[in-house]
Order: sequence, then structure tokens, then C-alpha cells
Amino acid sequence: MTETANQSTGTAERDDVTFEQMKQLVGLVPHDPDRDPFPVRAMDAVVFISGNATQSAVFYQSALGMKLIAYRGPETGHRDHRAYVLKSGSARFVLKGAVDPDSSLADHHREHGDGVCDLSLEVTDVDKCVAHAREQGATVLEEPTDVSDEHGTVRHASIATYGQTRHSLIDRSGYSGPYFPGYVAKDSGYRKPEGAPKRVFQAIDHCVGNVPMGEMDRWVSFYNRVMGFVNMTEFIGDDIATEYSALMSKVVANGNHRVKFPLNEPAVGRKKSQIDEFLEFYGDSGCQHIALATNDIIASVTAMRAAGVEFLGVPDSYYDDPQLRARIGEVRLPIETLKEHGILVDRDEDGYLLQIFTKPIGDRPTMFFELIERHGSLGFGIGNFKALFQAIEREQELRGNL
Repeated sequence: MTETANQSTGTAERDDVTFEQMKQLVGLVPHDPDRDPFPVRAMDAVVFISGNATQSAVFYQSALGMKLIAYRGPETGHRDHRAYVLKSGSARFVLKGAVDPDSSLADHHREHGDGVCDLSLEVTDVDKCVAHAREQGATVLEEPTDVSDEHGTVRHASIATYGQTRHSLIDRSGYSGPYFPGYVAKDSGYRKPEGAPKRVFQAIDHCVGNVPMGEMDRWVSFYNRVMGFVNMTEFIGDDIATEYSALMSKVVANGNHRVKFPLNEPAVGRKKSQIDEFLEFYGDSGCQHIALATNDIIASVTAMRAAGVEFLGVPDSYYDDPQLRARIGEVRLPIETLKEHGILVDRDEDGYLLQIFTKPIGDRPTMFFELIERHGSLGFGIGNFKALFQAIEREQELRGNL
């Protein structure tokens, strides 16, 4: 049987993204999980808290082309909140919104607005991961526990990471339900417009966390020590600064590089950086953006724009610069097409990538999405950082936050 992006054999719905396609989509590398003290296989889900999860679920279907597959709420006996589970390829989002005014989710939303509360990870051995994390000083929020229903059993636990974010650790190899015990299968009836791509994105490429100045190395060490993640790369100095603001970034990844977490902190600059703005409006460390892997960025951007999603603008000078053409070499799309759609391009020793960034998707200038199409490159678009940050600064200035 073909190995798929979601390698759990118990899931009810098989993904038609093959393992070879996944390697191309998100840049996987060889890895021996038996020697890994914290064996992470893949992202299990990104869990969001929303001020209105019911409406957000519609947005994620129409704007990101996701499919609603499961639900939990008052109608299923869960009166605290509603939760909607959506999928696209191997990627799974869970949107939660408070029903009970006294719900802890309502408190979280009042403090942070819409955002990510849980970067949930699929692991092969929950108990092994928790034991190692505890030995390395991590805060265990939930001990390993089995939850069962007629579809089987999920073993899960959770540990704390930056801010109020957590990593749930999930072993669903013995489960065939739509998501998790307590959830029921659900289809919203939403149908994509004619001509829309089968999927806007196929996988989660990476999830970026923002932390205050001086805390980046602490959290890099956390992922190295507690979760056995390796350092992929770091960005400091002029490569990641503009005339007005600066930041520093380091990237950690699990053994097979399927899970990648860039971590950003602000650096001293003349004005407020994008990291400072996020921390101010989110009120804490948190997940700044999620990069979504696509194999056709033009189709994805076209579909999202048609659904009303706004992207950061890129000046014509970026594409007219002769150094860009010299730096990127041959790519599958002509410069004129990239310019028309506002797509950035970068090349490294392994290949090239195409990327584009949305504006913040909520009322607060906090979380946003990136679309990324990889062609061999394992990088993050360092050659585009200056153009990207200048685009973000233009938006900050319009908001009065620069």
C-alpha cells in the first residue's frame, strides 16, 4: 500500500497525497524514529480559538478550500463550546468557539483574540514522549490518557510551550473515527465554486512562533532538549532587517523535517517590528503564521482571492530588479506571471520556492497564512525577507502601528 501523508493506519479517510509527494511538498529528510527520544511523526492538527467558530468554519471552507469532516457541541452533549474539524490533504484544523460565557475559551479569546492554542503532534509513543519531556523539565499539562468510543481508542497527553500554547501528543493508530472520541462526522453541504482547485493546499509546511526579545534561544533549547528537534537554520543581522525594524529567527525541526517551527524574536530597531506588533496585540508569545504547502500556488492564490482573501502587496521594483533574475535562475513560472499574482521567489543550493503571504485574517493584526510551493528548496525564502518585511511595514503604517 502506498505510504500517505497521514501515516496513521486507523484513520477513516485516507489522503491521496503520497509520501513521495509529501517529501516534495514540505522537504522531508531521512530519519530513524527508533533512535528518537521524542518520536514525532507529523502535525496532527492546528487548534484555533475563535470568537465565532461557526462562522470561521464557513470561512475556512470557502477561503481555504477545506472540507468539514467532524463536529462537537451542545447537540452532541458538549455544552462548553463548539468545535469544527476541517481537512485539506494531510492538514487538519480544529476551530473552537465558546458557548458557555464562563468557558476558559472565552477568557482566552478576550485576552488574545482569534489565534492558535494548540499545535497538536502525531507521535508513535505518547508515554515515551511525556517521560522524556518531564525528565527534561517540561511542564506536563495532561498526563497520558486513553479516550475511547465505538471507533477505537486515542491515547493523548499535552505539554506546555511558549505563551499559552500547548503541544497535544496524539497516538490515533488504534482509532478509525472522524477525529476524536466525542466528535461526530459532519458534512456542511458547502460545495466549491465551479473551476476551483481540488485543494488550495495539501499539507502544513511550518508554523511560526513569536516570542519576546531575549527568549528565542530559550525556546530553541526547549525544542532541542525536550523534543529532540534539530536546528535547521538561523537568520540574524542585515538579512532580516529593514531601515526601520529588525528581528531574529531560528528554525527547529523534528527528525524527518515534517514538523518545522521557526521561532522569531524582535531585535532593536528604529520603529516597532512586526514581532513587537504581534506581541502587543496578541498579549503574549504565540503562533504568528502557518505556512500551507501547495503544488500549484497560482491556482491557490487565484481561488483565495476570488473568495475575498487579501494578500500583502509586492512593489513592481521587486520583479524589475535584474539581480532577481540572476539569483533565481530558471523557475517553472515566468517573472511576469509571478508579478501579476504578487508571488515571491527564492533559490538556495537545493532548489527554489515560491511563496506569498496573506494579510492578518482576524480583527487584530496577529495571525496570518503563507502559501508555499517548494521545488527542492529546504529554506524559508531568505532572499525575500527584506521585501516581505517592507510589505508588512507598509500595512503596519496604515494601521498606525509602525
